Amino acid sequence: MQLVRKLVVLTAVGFVLTGCQNNLVINEPAPAATQAPRQISHTAHATVDEAESLETDRQSVANDDLWQLTRDHMQLHLDSAYPRLQKQFDWYKKHPEYMQRVTNRAGRYYYYILNEVIARDMPAEIALLPIVESAYDPFAYSYGRAAGPWQFIPGTAKHFGLKSSWWYDGRRDIIASTDAALTYLQQLHRRFDDWELALAAYNCGGGTVSKAIRRNKAKGLETDFWSLDLPKETRAYVPKLLAVSRLIRDAEQSNLTLTPLANKPVFEQVELDSQIDLAQAAELSDISTQELYQLNPGFNRWATDPDGPHRLLIPTATAEQFRQQLATLPADQRVNWSRHKIRQGDTISTIAKQYKTTSAVIRQANKLSSNTIRAGRYLLIPSAKHESSEYSLSQSQRFNRKQNQLASSNRTKISYRVKSGDNLWSIAQQHKVSVRELTAWNQIAPGDLLPIGHTLTLWKNGQQAVLSRSDEQMIKRIGYSVRNGDSLSTIANRFSVTVSDIKRWNKLEQSRYLQPGQNLTLYVDITEVN
Repeated sequence: MQLVRKLVVLTAVGFVLTGCQNNLVINEPAPAATQAPRQISHTAHATVDEAESLETDRQSVANDDLWQLTRDHMQLHLDSAYPRLQKQFDWYKKHPEYMQRVTNRAGRYYYYILNEVIARDMPAEIALLPIVESAYDPFAYSYGRAAGPWQFIPGTAKHFGLKSSWWYDGRRDIIASTDAALTYLQQLHRRFDDWELALAAYNCGGGTVSKAIRRNKAKGLETDFWSLDLPKETRAYVPKLLAVSRLIRDAEQSNLTLTPLANKPVFEQVELDSQIDLAQAAELSDISTQELYQLNPGFNRWATDPDGPHRLLIPTATAEQFRQQLATLPADQRVNWSRHKIRQGDTISTIAKQYKTTSAVIRQANKLSSNTIRAGRYLLIPSAKHESSEYSLSQSQRFNRKQNQLASSNRTKISYRVKSGDNLWSIAQQHKVSVRELTAWNQIAPGDLLPIGHTLTLWKNGQQAVLSRSDEQMIKRIGYSVRNGDSLSTIANRFSVTVSDIKRWNKLEQSRYLQPGQNLTLYVDITEVN
């Protein structure tokens, strides 16, 4: 900004000097007039040269620093005097540590997202929207079942082609979710021909904004964002983005220190032609498995999705090394395959549990149309190459952490051996737990058959377990405000938790009814909810 101000001042001085000297030329005798143009020319050239130098310096800064590149491509009205905007700006300005934290977190993704925004000729402020949506945390999950950096809810995600499977959630994929979010915002902008209204619609839905516009038109009122009667969250949502953008623009004047972000790629997209174990991919690219997950947060398990997307984001510095080593690794060596001989009494579900996978994965790998299997035949089971602790988002790792949490609480562990005639519902009723709890504790699905003699684990009468720091990526603590018509059962189903969990987490009395507006605390596994 200082460079811009200097350029403006020098340009203005140049105009003043040129104007004054022209007047002198008109009024001076001929000899002075003959000399004056040489002085004017010298002064003008000096001013232009200095201005060009400053512009070159400014452009150099823009070319090197993503924050300056952001400022150069801002398009929104950031200096409006609306109280809602000023309130948000004051909050962000008073919390520089928050801004430093989220902008640091953005470092992995900001180059890609900002350049995608600029390539579409969209306001650069859009690249800052994930600060408002998710604090630039790709693992963020909200009470509205929104996930990922752009906070897509399941329905909208499906509409924009974001895939969701046991292996993968496109809402958390940096490439896929960014493409979907920008496409959605462009559609909304074409619809409303106004970026503030488009942003509002991204938050509360196009239909809600259209209804508010129709209401104002019927009353003869203005139909800009600031004049509309929109939901409370949306009324604050757009001002938040404008406030963040203004603070980024005026960081120096606002005493905000932004960690410089180099204007160069952080990662490259490497195309795959098959599924690959993520720990193995991390080794090939010479980074930690944790860093690989941070760059590829869409993958839920220990490997990429066998049905795609067939790509990984790899740090630029090691991408070529990864490509070269991947080229020498045959596809059948990129994932471990175990050959399992089916024994009498085996079911797909028991085999899946043995190999820490799912019935669906086994069916898919063996092209089975049902769960019917025959003793004596063989199944190929894809499995992880390393210990589960290497895969911070794998199903077995989450399961182990949950068991450890339960063990460290004051719950009592009970082992139950399945008898003839048992089913999940009857066992749950007998022990006064829910089927959802029972299946979660034992890593089985509600529809799985229970073999006679199989041992189940139950945990009873515990208090809230404290989440460890290692769970923060998968288990999110969220606040939920009870709505009209809500019950413990509907809330539990919405977030894939149990009624007893909600009661335990919030110390609710057995007979107490929920009240609209009541605040609840939930611990949600972001890889298990929709």
